Amino acid sequence: MNVVVVESPAKAKTINKYLGSGFKVLASFGHVRDLPAKDGSVLPDQDFEMSWEVDGASAKRMKDIADAVKGSDGLFLATDPDREGEAISWHVLDLLKKKKVIGDKPVKRVVFNAITKKAVLDAMANPRDIDIALVDAYLARRALDYLVGFNLSPVLWRKLPGARSAGRVQSVALRLVCDRESEIERFVPEEYWNLSALLKTPRGDEFEAKLVSADGKRLQARGVKNGEDAGRLKALLEGAAYSVESVEAKPVKRNPGPPFTTSTLQQAASSNLGFSASRTMQVAQKLYEGVDIGGETVGLITYMRTDGVQMAPEAIDAARRAIGDQFGERYLPEKARFYSTKAKNAQEAHEAIRPTDFNRSPDKVRRFLDGDQLRLYELVWKRGIASQMASAEMERTTVEIAAANGADRAGLRAVGSVVRFDGFLAAYVDKREEGEAGEDDEDGRLPEINAREALAKSKVNSSQHFTEPPPRYSEASLIKKMEELGIGRPSTYAATLKTLSDREYIVIDKRKLIPHSKGRLVTAFLENFFTKYVEYDFTADLEEKLDRISAGELNWKQVLRDFWQDFFAQIEDTKELRVTNVLDALNEALAPLVFPKREDGSDPRICQVCGTGNLSLKLGKYGAFVGCSNYPECNYTRQLTADGAEAEASTLNEPKALGTDPMTGEELTLRSGRFGPYIQRGDGKDAKRASLPRGWKPEDIDHEKALALINLPRDVGQHPETGKMISAGIGRYGPFLLHDGTYANLESVEDVFTVGLNRAVTVLAEKQSKGGGRGRTAAATLKELGDHPQGGAMTVREGRYGPYINWGKVNATLPKGKDPQSVTVEEALALIAEKAGKTPAAKAKATKAAKSSAKSSPKTKAADGDAAKPAKKPAAKTKTAAKPKAATKAKKTDT
Repeated sequence: MNVVVVESPAKAKTINKYLGSGFKVLASFGHVRDLPAKDGSVLPDQDFEMSWEVDGASAKRMKDIADAVKGSDGLFLATDPDREGEAISWHVLDLLKKKKVIGDKPVKRVVFNAITKKAVLDAMANPRDIDIALVDAYLARRALDYLVGFNLSPVLWRKLPGARSAGRVQSVALRLVCDRESEIERFVPEEYWNLSALLKTPRGDEFEAKLVSADGKRLQARGVKNGEDAGRLKALLEGAAYSVESVEAKPVKRNPGPPFTTSTLQQAASSNLGFSASRTMQVAQKLYEGVDIGGETVGLITYMRTDGVQMAPEAIDAARRAIGDQFGERYLPEKARFYSTKAKNAQEAHEAIRPTDFNRSPDKVRRFLDGDQLRLYELVWKRGIASQMASAEMERTTVEIAAANGADRAGLRAVGSVVRFDGFLAAYVDKREEGEAGEDDEDGRLPEINAREALAKSKVNSSQHFTEPPPRYSEASLIKKMEELGIGRPSTYAATLKTLSDREYIVIDKRKLIPHSKGRLVTAFLENFFTKYVEYDFTADLEEKLDRISAGELNWKQVLRDFWQDFFAQIEDTKELRVTNVLDALNEALAPLVFPKREDGSDPRICQVCGTGNLSLKLGKYGAFVGCSNYPECNYTRQLTADGAEAEASTLNEPKALGTDPMTGEELTLRSGRFGPYIQRGDGKDAKRASLPRGWKPEDIDHEKALALINLPRDVGQHPETGKMISAGIGRYGPFLLHDGTYANLESVEDVFTVGLNRAVTVLAEKQSKGGGRGRTAAATLKELGDHPQGGAMTVREGRYGPYINWGKVNATLPKGKDPQSVTVEEALALIAEKAGKTPAAKAKATKAAKSSAKSSPKTKAADGDAAKPAKKPAAKTKTAAKPKAATKAKKTDT
């Protein structure tokens, strides 16, 4: 019997059926160990020795795998076919060797690009060894991300209170969003005019022609700059005689695009289906792992984390056969099409995302898939089959027209396209992102027009326009830009965007990414004091080095040495950086955000209250705000809104009436409280309140929105299997579904108000198949504080809303701006006592325990091996994670 290790339990079940009784397939459930979230997990002074940790759940799974391997004939490591998958196989093998269960058993690595019987059996027949170069690239990436995050984030905590974290790729992606916002703020609209004439042929057919030249000169795009020139040209056209100078018809071919890569699938799913990047990957994962079709679990698409654009030869042959059968021989080109990627750092060895069987059309699998799965599969199938179809044949007609008004002359042009043969367009038409209009987008079909014939004028149109600023990024367009620049990898895009949203660095509004004031501040800080590490070229160059490591061309530790030398020096330089230096730099870099223009034209940097003080950014316990230099004589302050505008006092200071609740008759009002704007129904202590969800602006709240929000949770419908009600609401961890005590996360706040019964049942079923909590990963431990006097470990953890102290079931949030690594045992006990003290007796008991501990345990060991200092000493002397040069030795551990 042979043991096969895969990542997913769903794959394990399917693959076991394909391989038969001679194999036992077990799942690792992804990574089995990781770097502990504490200082010292990567030691630059010890040539980047890395300390790995196995959590409890992974330890149990590894025990099951080790027990199975102990009595087996051999081991096949069949984790996913990418760099992460190679690393998981390496981790599993290393742990099994440490458990001494491998011995002389043969160990082989296999990869399944698709979960079908043929693909699995072919892979098992062609095993290989673990690719150490790929593992080295993973180790380098993991160490780089750790070193940046665990050394740069503490600098932000100290110099920029309210900032959450910084990351190697995350910070550069955030800079892209912030730079685009700065472009929009600096944009100055320019006036221009468009002129056209509605003309009629001798046969009575009308068409429109646009003005392209006047006074013997060609007009550039937006060449008519003001109303005076537009009026003169319109008068010329009003009195002109029109004739056709030339008619030119050219055949044009339009070729199909390649099959999907990870990024192009995310872009197309956003444009065509409205999916977020994370939703796209969730659905694609299910299609890859397999769905039940007629009693058999079958993978419908190939592996979905790839930047390759080529299909396997057998897949191309299958696509061509399907084209002939389903569309006809006219749609089949003479030769197969071959593609090469234009993206930086692409790994051509990876196959594109395609259907595993082109004969399995969307109509044939419709009844086996839920709505989202069907829509995404249809997109993959159509794009895959279109990539091998014949070109579309168009005829592009250009008509040049002369307008003569006495001695004045003007030229007009009409352009139209006709599809003579639809070709690949019969299968797939790509929707474009906003701001990406193609050259043919405005072309219409023209009537019969002949050279040298006279035309009659029906109407002259003149319209004023102003240039528009560049559009904000959407998830799709940001992913496209990151791919063009060579920033990040296909598997990281969705996670990067989710991190930016979770950290509240960006707000997603109508699918557009708007930088929050926090994100603007972090980016400005990094651009001023860590310029090199948020430069696009530097990040792309580092990605290229990682790819060269995976190709065996560079030594991974040398790449780390080169990086760390400069990065460490930059970190050290910030020790002398004063907060006033930071504020001065941010005031200048973010002037449009911090000092928005005033309608009365007065100086936006002068205090409106005292009239003499200068306004400036201030850093407080809860982050950045704007305050007056005459404090405390003048106590004027204001916060920054998510989009950087100044909060309107009228909205924040007085309740705004929004109507009444028809069910209760109570008044609905919009108010502002300590924790932001909220809706209130009724008055008094029994009034119901609901905070505005993230991304909702007070000025956009009307009676309908207020009513929907205050009446949450919303009943979606009764579950068809249990008969119990499914409800949707917004909780501490975001939008959710609740059914029979089981929670499942929803994608967005909007889903809470729109999700239907079918979709809700599907989301709950997917959640149940994954098991565990509400889909959240376990909170990372930042620091261990030892045992509580009453028993049980105390730890500092990183939570969704910031760091907190955990003791058993008690979670006590750290004060805003408090460095998690500087927390002492005494401070932790006091916070726990305050949180746990719901009754006087409980509070007294916890306080007594705190005092007892203060006397008896001043030297409790911290997680990184350093003694925590007694409470009477300044917190500044406590060792923090900001110290980039690890002075203590951390033994390599495998729990």
